Amino acid sequence: MTVARGAALGALLLVVAIVLIVLLGGGGSERYKLVFETAGQLVRGNDVQIGGRRIGSVEDISLTDNNLAEVTISVQKPYAPLHRGTTAVIRLASLSSVANRYISLTPGPNSAPELAANSTLDTTETTSVVDIDQLFNTLDERTRRGLQDVIQGSATQYQGKTREVSEAAKYFSPALSATNRLVRELTHDQQNLEAAIVSGAHVVSSVAERREQLSSLISSLNIMMGAISGQNRSLAATLDELPGTLREGSSTFRDLRSALDDLDPLVDASKPATKNLARFFAEFRPLVDAAVPTFTDLSAFVNTSGPNNDLTDIMRQLPELQRVGSPAFANSVSAMRRGQPVVDFFRPYTPELVGWLRSFGQASANYDANGHYTRALADFGAFQYSQGADGSEVLNPVSPNQRFVDQRADATRRCPGGASQARPDGSNPWVAPGGDCDPSDTLTGP
Repeated sequence: MTVARGAALGALLLVVAIVLIVLLGGGGSERYKLVFETAGQLVRGNDVQIGGRRIGSVEDISLTDNNLAEVTISVQKPYAPLHRGTTAVIRLASLSSVANRYISLTPGPNSAPELAANSTLDTTETTSVVDIDQLFNTLDERTRRGLQDVIQGSATQYQGKTREVSEAAKYFSPALSATNRLVRELTHDQQNLEAAIVSGAHVVSSVAERREQLSSLISSLNIMMGAISGQNRSLAATLDELPGTLREGSSTFRDLRSALDDLDPLVDASKPATKNLARFFAEFRPLVDAAVPTFTDLSAFVNTSGPNNDLTDIMRQLPELQRVGSPAFANSVSAMRRGQPVVDFFRPYTPELVGWLRSFGQASANYDANGHYTRALADFGAFQYSQGADGSEVLNPVSPNQRFVDQRADATRRCPGGASQARPDGSNPWVAPGGDCDPSDTLTGP
């Protein structure tokens, strides 16, 4: 081997060694563990990127004790070591295959402490990927079926219209530009835009609260349109009559113009009265608001379905009620007339009756530490005296059915005030006009 050939071979070996050092041994790498809620179909060998540049790869995927995905990655220097505050997100390069998943790192600031090798980033610092299947699984069966129909309908809509779609695509970019200008104009007055969005949200919320009524309305409209479609012949006949009706309406409106001219003096005379209508309606509004529940109950009272349970059914039964109730009212009036003399007799004795109720109630109801003031019950005619064989008087009990024998209710005919001692001014006893009483029947004693 010549000296020149030996020198060339040595230079080649030096270049190969330098390349191997750069590719294999230059800088090294660090391993870290990332904990995700789900691995998002990651596989070993997927890229680890920072800012779209590959700086490492996925080395291992395992399951933790609490069923989370633990992904081990390697990060090449000089991007390693990572710093505290680093976050990780699983992203999709496309939907074509699982090989297009990768982990995107957002490094923490260099001023933060470094993460030691094999450090773990938990779920508070990682974000799993959201697959389109997960999005579809959040929809109910009816919504998924509707979305499927929309996609299939779009395919049917554009079938055989490739040229038209290509022509329309030329206007897509100008449409985006016009939309961009429109958005800029809208966002220029941000306060009004926010107010419009808030108002729209309120409208949507109000509509959502009345979804049942809207559903009923749509069902009613479907029934109505079905009925109209079933009456096509009648509708056609009605449309044939429409021109004549419009001609007659035109002449009516011409005559109405002169009638409105005649109404102008009435409107002018009514204007002064309408000045106070605003204040009147403002004061009348609380009454209307308070009357809403009443009218609601009245509506239910009148329109309740079923037999004999609303105002209409009650009104239908009124004639029968009048027929049955008329004799009862006549008898009641007759009884009241016959009872009037009794009321007239007792009216002058009202003070005595009220005084008895007051005094007896106070004596028997009130109580102190020793009990009620009166601890006795009047029992009249319960005993009677008899002469014994030795001449003594004996107190014998009387059976209840014999206690009122030989007793009279008309033993006294005292006038009002006759049950108390006569007053010096002579105000009692008092003989009521037309009264049937004995003024001499008074209490004995001074």
